Amino acid sequence: MTRNFERIHAVIKRIPKGTVATYGQIARLAGLPRHARQVGFALAALPESARLPWQRVVNASGTVSPREHPNSRERQRALLEREHVEFDERGRIPLDAYQWRPKKGR
Repeated sequence: MTRNFERIHAVIKRIPKGTVATYGQIARLAGLPRHARQVGFALAALPESARLPWQRVVNASGTVSPREHPNSRERQRALLEREHVEFDERGRIPLDAYQWRPKKGR
């Protein structure tokens, strides 16, 4: 695993239950501004057995991004709904209500 992936995973581990973060937000918090795609690569490289709250990572419009695995969108949505994250009629998460806002200095 690369050092950048480790930094990305460390940020994802901090996302509290019931909140979400965007790919770009995670990249910035990992010290990798403008590298949102690298966050996607880091998530795609996760083994099935990984204990990382991957479901809490969404795209900038608040939607679940497509993944390689079948039914992954439905699975991610179900996991988020279990954490009481709500979706609107278009399948978007209202980021103003659910986006993680870490405290400064952390």
